Amino acid sequence: MNLFSHDIVPRVFSFFHHSINTHGKNCFIWFGSVPRVTLTDPELIKDVFNKPHEFGKIKINPQVRLVAPGLESHEGEKWSMHRKIINPAFNLEKLKNMLPLFIKCCDDLIRKWEEMLSFNGSSEIDVWPFLQNLASDVISRTAFGSSYEEGRRIFQLLIEQSELTMQLMLKVYIPGWRFVPTATHRRMKAIDREIKASLMDIINNREKALKAGEATKNDLLDILLESNHKEIQEHGNNKNVGMNIEDVIGECKLFYFAGQETTSSLLVWTMILLSMYPDWQTRAREEVLQVFSNRKPDFEGLNHLKIVSSYYHFDIE
Repeated sequence: MNLFSHDIVPRVFSFFHHSINTHGKNCFIWFGSVPRVTLTDPELIKDVFNKPHEFGKIKINPQVRLVAPGLESHEGEKWSMHRKIINPAFNLEKLKNMLPLFIKCCDDLIRKWEEMLSFNGSSEIDVWPFLQNLASDVISRTAFGSSYEEGRRIFQLLIEQSELTMQLMLKVYIPGWRFVPTATHRRMKAIDREIKASLMDIINNREKALKAGEATKNDLLDILLESNHKEIQEHGNNKNVGMNIEDVIGECKLFYFAGQETTSSLLVWTMILLSMYPDWQTRAREEVLQVFSNRKPDFEGLNHLKIVSSYYHFDIE
């Protein structure tokens, strides 16, 4: 098997690949007693995404919700309301303010690699754990700001929780089995309690500061709480509108779970592609040196990285 082949479906989704080859490009398979339709026609897929109220989300194993509740698992009006409240956190101007944090995290990583190379000038490095830590550090700093250390502890617990969840997902799902007090189930519940307690402390402190009129820290949590507070005020302080504390905790978990894995995977895949196409690697490096020389990256300069941007678009595709 060619590990660098772009034809990854037979390896990554072997079961679906077999079903499509056997039953056609639009078919269905059974998950226990539940049929699931598989579509490969772009027009049909587009039609499904344009009708979210007609085509609901797949029902997932309840234990997965311990890892990543929040926007991803909601539907209908609740999804729309959460999306409206979360959107300001990803406003372009807000992201610009976070650029120095991104740069600091990258500088720390480069410094570690340089120290590893300083002994003999060359070394073989397993970059995957470093890129995972980079993504987690970025999310911890941008999500919790001054509460960064607490954020790192939460992230470590979420990693352990996701690993335990993955072990359970590889087994046959038996309804109600999650209530049996096995060692794994007890550990998962203990992790969930610790994560909730830590997030509750951070959120309560931020809410007190917000109500006292203190200056916001412009991290994701503050932006989320401020947007939620504004939504509740616009509806006459109706407590049934906006997010409750459990909802906010769920979105904080999702910040980690969705942001860390996708970012670290994209970075490592980018490095693989750069090694496959060294001419692009050379062109991208020359462009970065031309735009920034020896100075720190800034938002204006990033907009002039045409080759790097086009490469990332290719990478994502």
